[in-house]
Formats: sequence, structure tokens, C-alpha cells
Amino acid sequence: MLVCALGLALLLKAFLVEVFIIPSGSMEPTLVVDNRVVVYKLGYRLHDVNRGDVVVFDNPGQGPGTDDLIKRVVALEGETFEIRDGSVHIDGARLEEPYLQAGEWTLPKAPIRGCVNEADSTYCEVPEGTVIVLGDSREDSRDSRYFGPVDVDDIVGRAFMKIWPPNDVGGL
Repeated sequence: MLVCALGLALLLKAFLVEVFIIPSGSMEPTLVVDNRVVVYKLGYRLHDVNRGDVVVFDNPGQGPGTDDLIKRVVALEGETFEIRDGSVHIDGARLEEPYLQAGEWTLPKAPIRGCVNEADSTYCEVPEGTVIVLGDSREDSRDSRYFGPVDVDDIVGRAFMKIWPPNDVGGL
């Protein structure tokens, strides 16, 4: 019986859901250091990634960090992503971002590598099969502004619920 339970738990972790610990403040105020989130791993095999999803993905390896990162999807394949006047613009329109702290600015960090128009540093045409991800704490986040678009195939899953600490349990 114990072997069956252990086997079921391993199957669930491998294919359906997994708990991740938030290692940094890059997603504050939505997620803080040591929060635990449940990540649904099967979702993007069944439907597309959506703007606003908080996703866990394989670290592109462009800097210090853990094996997996967690960020928010702000631009989808085929869209134009631009940082202008401290705000994110998608296809020329300012993106409303209610999850940011009041007064938080989004600043460009460098020309974004891996864009369709890589030679032009003012904006990014998001390539097919990729998304642009940003942390909710823009000042403290290493995100697509540093490592470029994230391949959808590198997304582990969508974080959908905080389960720790107990006084902060709820959906994302």
C-alpha cells in the first residue's frame, strides 16, 4: 500500500502538479520569499499560454539562480513588446498591470536578445513559440529584459495557488 501511495505521489509530481518555493523577491508583492505555490504542469499541453499567467520555466542559464524561475507572462508570440515611459506596451497599447505596486516603473535593461527584430533595441517582436515574461517587482527581477523571450516548451507549468504561509493561502 505504501509503495502504491509513493508511486502515485511521484506520478502526480512528474505530470500533474508540483509545489515550488519562491526563492527571491522578484514577484513581490504577488509572491514573497518562501511562499509555496502549486504549479499545474499539464495545462499548456491542453491550451495556450495566456497573458497574465504566472509561470514556472526552465532557467535560460543567463545568470545566477535556481534551475527554475517564476515570472508573469506579459507578451505572446507575434505581439510587439515595448517599454515606453516606464510602462509596458503591447502592440502599441499600454498594458494595464494592477499587480504592480503603485508607482512601480518598468525600465529597459538592455536590448532584448532573441527577438524577430533583434537588431532594433527599441522593442521586441515576440518570435513564434515564445513569450515575454517579467517579474512583478521590476527593479529586482532578472527576466526577459535580460535573457530574451522564453520558449513555450520550456514552461514547466502555471502557478495557480499559494499554499504557504497559512494566512496567505489562495489563488493567483
